[in-house]
Amino acid sequence: MKRRDFLRASGVVTAGFAVGGCAPVFGRTNPSPRRRVSLAPVNVSRDRIIRTTVGLRPHRDSGFVVRADKLDEKLLIHNYGHGGAGYSLSWGTAFLATECALAGTERRAAVIGCGISGLTTARQLQRHGFDVTIYAMALPPDTTSNMAWAAFTPVSGLIANDRRTPEWDDQFRRAVVIAYREHQLLVGSGHGVSWIDEYSPINSNASNSGRVIGAGEITGPPLIPDSVGMGRTMLGPGEHPFATTYASVLPVLRFEPSIYLEALMRDVIAFGGRIVVRKFDTPRDLAALPEPTVVNCTGLGSATLFGDQELVPVKGQLVVLVPQAEVNYTAAGMMPRGDGIVLGHVNQRGNASLDVDEAARDRVLNNAIAFFATMKRDFA
Repeated sequence: MKRRDFLRASGVVTAGFAVGGCAPVFGRTNPSPRRRVSLAPVNVSRDRIIRTTVGLRPHRDSGFVVRADKLDEKLLIHNYGHGGAGYSLSWGTAFLATECALAGTERRAAVIGCGISGLTTARQLQRHGFDVTIYAMALPPDTTSNMAWAAFTPVSGLIANDRRTPEWDDQFRRAVVIAYREHQLLVGSGHGVSWIDEYSPINSNASNSGRVIGAGEITGPPLIPDSVGMGRTMLGPGEHPFATTYASVLPVLRFEPSIYLEALMRDVIAFGGRIVVRKFDTPRDLAALPEPTVVNCTGLGSATLFGDQELVPVKGQLVVLVPQAEVNYTAAGMMPRGDGIVLGHVNQRGNASLDVDEAARDRVLNNAIAFFATMKRDFA
């Protein structure tokens, strides 16, 4: 090998090692690479709306529940109450629920619910040798999980600051690390999981101005481990198309619910699982199931089915526009997906109505119109 070719090859290897050998911290601010970023503006107008979706997040001020219980002779395991972090935490809390199930003597389980929590729980159980049947009143595309904005936001609307305990924090950190890795492994597998750059226009380049997941929602000891997430890059004047002086960019995981949930159902069935449409009104109905282990992934349904009065509905609503293939970034509450440009966010605590809130839709639409109208069209 010629010396010049050797040096070129070794330089590539060294660069690859430097990238792979350093795990960036979520929220860390990296210096700007001095590049010019060109982004296609979103075409926002009322006549481009193709649908408005409404869903109810299952919020608990004390955070999600993963615990084992008894229902007559059955092992009953709860896995619900994730608020706006259901997608983010699903694989992690599913693993914690499976650990509880492994305490039983038999390897047959019923999972109640066919949203993201129920489907990932079924898959984690199958990975550990369980024969699984999912029982659910609604299947995708008609679940609450289908109505989600769906990105990796593990502390979004998750827990009240004054309700945190060291035990719950430890449980959360385990769940988020497991879920983060699982989602990375699904990228490129046809499950609708991908990386996308999130831009945050800002007017300060201070090192703490980058967005940390859930900033403003969670205080106290950090919940997100250093091994979770990427570094945020700062862009200065002339390097981005936004109206602000600065902008930061962060790679985030994006989930496309219509693809993801259907793929998980196929996975459950491919590994020998069954999916049965059935409604349960009382715990007595669950006691009649043939499976000795029952995992409750009913979300808000746990309020009526198991009397959890701490559960509070938080209404969410999304405005979906005609897809734009050239939009390949997320910013200002906009997420591009194959099935449309999704605009959010709406968070109405205690509102259990599934009717479209016209005023909230107008606010979201008008905010998006104003934001994207200020982007530089000729920036390149």
